[in-house]
Amino acid sequence: MERTDRAHVEELERDNAALRAALREAEEANQAKSRFLSSMSHDIRTPMNAIVGMTAIALSHIDEKARVQDCLSKIQTASSHLMSLVNDVLDMSRIDSGRMTLNQEDFSLADLLHDAAVLLRPQAAQKEQDLAFHTGGIREEHLTGDPLRLRQILVNIIGNAIKYTQAGGSIQVELSQRPAGADTVWLDFSCRDNGIGMSQEFLGRIFLPFERVRSGAVSKIEGTGLGMSIVKKLVDSMGGQISVESREGAGSRFTVALPLAVSRKDRREPALPAGQTVLVAESQEERAGQIMDCLRDSGLEPVRLDSGLEAVTRLTEARYEKQMPCALLLGQELADMQPLDLAAHVRQLAGASFPILLVSEDDWALIEYRATRAGVSAFVPCPLFRSRLLDTLSSVTAGSGENSSTLGGPDEDYSGSRVLLVEDNELNQEIAMELLGMTGVQVEVAGDGAQALEKFRQSPEGYYDIIFMDVQMPVMDGYEATRQIRRLSREDAGGVWIVAMTANAFVEDVRQARQAGMNEHISKPVDVDRLLDILRTQLKPKAVKG
Repeated sequence: MERTDRAHVEELERDNAALRAALREAEEANQAKSRFLSSMSHDIRTPMNAIVGMTAIALSHIDEKARVQDCLSKIQTASSHLMSLVNDVLDMSRIDSGRMTLNQEDFSLADLLHDAAVLLRPQAAQKEQDLAFHTGGIREEHLTGDPLRLRQILVNIIGNAIKYTQAGGSIQVELSQRPAGADTVWLDFSCRDNGIGMSQEFLGRIFLPFERVRSGAVSKIEGTGLGMSIVKKLVDSMGGQISVESREGAGSRFTVALPLAVSRKDRREPALPAGQTVLVAESQEERAGQIMDCLRDSGLEPVRLDSGLEAVTRLTEARYEKQMPCALLLGQELADMQPLDLAAHVRQLAGASFPILLVSEDDWALIEYRATRAGVSAFVPCPLFRSRLLDTLSSVTAGSGENSSTLGGPDEDYSGSRVLLVEDNELNQEIAMELLGMTGVQVEVAGDGAQALEKFRQSPEGYYDIIFMDVQMPVMDGYEATRQIRRLSREDAGGVWIVAMTANAFVEDVRQARQAGMNEHISKPVDVDRLLDILRTQLKPKAVKG
């Protein structure tokens, strides 16, 4: 009897210990949830307040174009920030539940880093920070992996450096590569700043969810504390490594190494005038060296000039001797004048057809008018990559007339093309039609997948150039509509370009769209540049459409 009572007591003690452990876990989870909700309440309300407030101001000044434009710009900024918060929370949820999968596709490292720089440079410019990208150690630009997740890693780390570095500070980003095996490289990425830094105690918790430095210096900086946790989980899932060094008041340095396969997709080498001279006007040692290495490796003869006066003298002599170089590459800095001032002098000296390329970190959209008036023929964006430099140089020296770096222009009139927009939401229809209408393209609308299928079936072959297809719709969803269109017994059924335009934005959604027969994927809210890139790729301007 006594033994039975003792066993019963031990069982009760075990049950109580288990209950206490469960209670502790529940309390810790509750505390974590409370911290998260407290942080998110502030961080979500801040951009929402801006959106609501600026909308009210715009409505009350509806006839004042400049005021409304300013309000819309601020609404756009706040909306982007709010979207990033939502994405962080959803990403963390998917990672923790094991539903996140990595995509494997060919991508251009140059395009990926350029997209990241476009997002990050305005943030650094607002704080007058020196944000510099060093890419001289990149040899393989075309890789295979998950470009969306890789960009997320870079943007999170560099964005944090900008956020936690004081105005006027410095952020240095470096990318290089080293062999990792047959057809594989290690992509080494480091981001060093001279910001507020972190304590050694906090470094042990930096990759935990919802953890943020708690000090007066960062109390007004928005964030969920999820960014670094997401980065760590993504790096781990890619088979990479991440480390961080930091001291309070002395800045931080993040280092990431990721193994990536080299893409063996056939790539066309640009047509260049082998053996010809190219003048490089750049006083910045590192940038000049990188440009000249690219040119020399491609069979050209680069000649470096430190000043505008040297360039003008050299061109004057070359013109007199009838030995003109094939192009002038203008860099970011000159010892004696601004690059655009030199472009204007050279244009007068060398004539209207002489190629002048501007290699710069500037936003082309902001300087395009001044640059083209000064005589710049083409633009090469930085961070500098070999492919962008040589492709642009080829386009202006080989007479192809193509310059993918110059956006817009009268040759982008797609009024001879027709697209089918499949969207059940009237507001989304209006937005998409407005965006597409800017290019002159003819737009027809279907309210669901079944209507889209019927419209395509009743149309002549080749009638639609592109179909923009929503996914979640009544009657018939976008996946089924795409599969039905692909099965039709007509020549254009397999070839018509179908683009998913949907709020389903995860990697699995992209893969599901492709499995259904779609060619591309655009997530909502619609990125205008991405939309225009698809039109440029698939449509021909009216003047040359045959």
